[in-house]
Amino acid sequence: MYTFSNRLRLFAIISFALGAIMVGFSLASVPSSVEDMKAMEAAHGHGHDGDHADAGHDDAKTAHHDDHKADAADHHGDEKAHDDAHASTDHHADASHGANAGHDDAAHQDEHKLQQLQNKPWAAIYIAAFFFMMISLGVLAFYAIQRAAQAGWSPVLFRVMEGITAYIIPGTISIILLLFISGVLHWNHLFHWMDPELIREGSPTYDKLTVGKQAWLNVPWFLIRAVIYSSIWIAYRQISRRLSIRQDNATDNSNFKKNFRLAAMFLVLFLISESLMSWDWIMSFDHHWFSTLFGWYVFASMVVSGVTVIALVTIYLKSRGFLEYVNDSHLHDLAKFMFGFSIFWAYLWFSQFMLIWYSNIPEEVTYFITRIEDYNLPFFGMLALNLIFPLLILMNSDYKRLNWIIVIAGIVILFGHYIDIFNMVMPATVGPHWSIGIAEIGAILLFLGIFIFVVFTALTKAPLLPKRNPFIEESKQFHY
Repeated sequence: MYTFSNRLRLFAIISFALGAIMVGFSLASVPSSVEDMKAMEAAHGHGHDGDHADAGHDDAKTAHHDDHKADAADHHGDEKAHDDAHASTDHHADASHGANAGHDDAAHQDEHKLQQLQNKPWAAIYIAAFFFMMISLGVLAFYAIQRAAQAGWSPVLFRVMEGITAYIIPGTISIILLLFISGVLHWNHLFHWMDPELIREGSPTYDKLTVGKQAWLNVPWFLIRAVIYSSIWIAYRQISRRLSIRQDNATDNSNFKKNFRLAAMFLVLFLISESLMSWDWIMSFDHHWFSTLFGWYVFASMVVSGVTVIALVTIYLKSRGFLEYVNDSHLHDLAKFMFGFSIFWAYLWFSQFMLIWYSNIPEEVTYFITRIEDYNLPFFGMLALNLIFPLLILMNSDYKRLNWIIVIAGIVILFGHYIDIFNMVMPATVGPHWSIGIAEIGAILLFLGIFIFVVFTALTKAPLLPKRNPFIEESKQFHY
């Protein structure tokens, strides 16, 4: 039986506590008003406070939903100016009106920037929460695939996978809590489509596209769907885990067969729920934009991240004297999956990017223009981390058998896919005001501490070797 080491437990607790302090500090540091924002900018000696854009950058272009909002406001202002011009021939009155309109526009831009700055720590929390939940969900899908395929090489790793999937419970709860904070408590403005002014007729920001999607994008149904997705994943994880442990002391293979059928059914539900989840929890940040490949794209990211964590946890346990039947062939296979799903992710990324960029439809291409212009470093850096590095390192067959190579490659891959989620969320929530600072690092430490504590606690609950699995001997002898 595995015992949670005191050193690792202490690291998890310190990571959680330090992360909570940093996140709390970042939440307390956001400006509460436009005046506070300007005072903070003056204190820093510039007018950007961490912007990665020119002084004349138009915040409205950083998220395409803001384009529609700005267009509606401009159109409203044009109509008002036109009416005023017919109502009076006084030149000074027209000049006064123009000055007022300019003042209103500047006030609107200040309010918009304030909301983006207030969103920043919340967006950092959301990205970290989703990233660690995504890892657990990716492992759950990979585990179900192994069960459904009746794979002979992987049973000695099943308990590692089951331990990692234990995080699916706190992971999904944290996401649902954040969605509740955004949609019900309105503590932030992460999801722009939740703004009631977008669907109120007569509002200067009234948006027909948002109204047209209201049947799907409304807060009650949004939260209900989140609970449904989470319930499917948690139910499968808990039932499969129970059947796996029962099989250890069973006299026949009935529990194994039940697990096989359960995995096959779950994979169908998973593909549906994962696609819908990716639309809801990520793509709806840019709720005017959509991609039919997006569900697969997120799936590839979560599986490669999940397999990477399986490899890292396995190497750690092996170094501590556990998993005696795991050999370099098992690690070689995990590294092959890391390499293969990295290439699959790159294929989906390029397919999505090429079709949208080549067609050059304004409503679609603005998604990438925003990221290339305002997120140049993380956008292209993410490609290097997620494609070029794994390609150069893990293509060599011999390198896949070296633990230190797998660890280095794994850390780079995980950081790269964190930046991938960062690129998906930040442009629509904080505009050009991005950075990787206290909020982002604190959120990572916060959820890393929870993740380590939950996963390694789960590993102590059952033997690390599933004894009565019909393929366990084949897995023990796996060599090539």
